[in-house]
Order: sequence, then structure tokens, then C-alpha cells
Amino acid sequence: MPDYTSIQKDFYRESGQWLSTFEIWTKCINPNLHYIYLLRKAQQYRKKSIPGLFWRFVLRHHQIKYGFQIYPETEIGEGFYLGHWGALVINPKAKIGKNCNIAQGVTIGQQNRGKNEGFPVIGDEVWIGPNAVIVGNVNIGNNVLIAPNAYVNFDVPGDSVVMGNPGKIYAAEDATKGYINNKV
Repeated sequence: MPDYTSIQKDFYRESGQWLSTFEIWTKCINPNLHYIYLLRKAQQYRKKSIPGLFWRFVLRHHQIKYGFQIYPETEIGEGFYLGHWGALVINPKAKIGKNCNIAQGVTIGQQNRGKNEGFPVIGDEVWIGPNAVIVGNVNIGNNVLIAPNAYVNFDVPGDSVVMGNPGKIYAAEDATKGYINNKV
């Protein structure tokens, strides 16, 4: 496979096609893809002073416009996919693996005290449903589906589904089958 950029890999997840720069720009009419584009640019230029400030400023404007609170410092693997736009909060110290889908209303946050003080680490091929909450120093394995409205403040092994509040884990080898499409 040719050496595609993170932006191309993120956009591949949406369409299943490798896109040119022009085709990527035309898809930026979609708020989700537009935000991902700006986020990746801010990440790319984060350590360069003038371009970094420019992209951070543009990203900040669109955080307010679209309701996404995802920062350039957040480590996010390739093939990132936002299912719907609005009301999404991801702590800048959280880590997210490759080919992850995140729906609207999700919070991936910090826990400030107790045994799970810290930030989540999310594996590859994880689908996080609408209004799910993941907080604290927890590890989410690969191939995990976190159902809508689930509350997760505990480690989740790979190949499983988490449902409910409080969340309960159910083993499932095909947990994200049909949910994570066009993997990179």
C-alpha cells in the first residue's frame, strides 16, 4: 500500500476510497470530516510556531462551531471516524487507537481522584456509541463495542461488548463486525 497520510486514511474510513487532495476538500462540506481535517492539520503543525498557531486558531473556531472538544495533543490513531457531529469531549491526555468510531455525545475524560485517577487508553477497532462515557485510568482492548449510554470506569478486555450504567462486559469475538468499516 502506498504511504497515505493520516488525513487520507481518516477519509478512507468514510468512503472506502482513496481520495485526492481535491476530493478530500470537497468532502469537507461534512462537519465531521471537516473537523477531522482541521484536527489532523493542527496535529501535523503542532510543534511549528506560526503554522501551529494558525491551525490551532482555526481548530478552536471549529470546536465552538461544531461542538467537538478534541485537542491536537490527543493521540489518535489513523482511520479515525466521527459518526455524527456535536457535543463530543475527549481529554487531551487520552489515547485512541486505529480505526475507532466515536458517535455524538461521547465523553472520554479524566478522573481526578480514587483508584482510577488518570486518563483512558482505547485500543484499535473500538466503536463508541452515542452518549457513552469512558472515564479514568482505564484500558479498553481491541475490537470492543461500547453501547450507547454505557458508563465505563473499568478496564475492558478485547473482543467484548459493554452495555449499561453501570456497564457490564459481554464477551463477543465479532463485537465490532459491521460497525467498523473500511479499515486502514
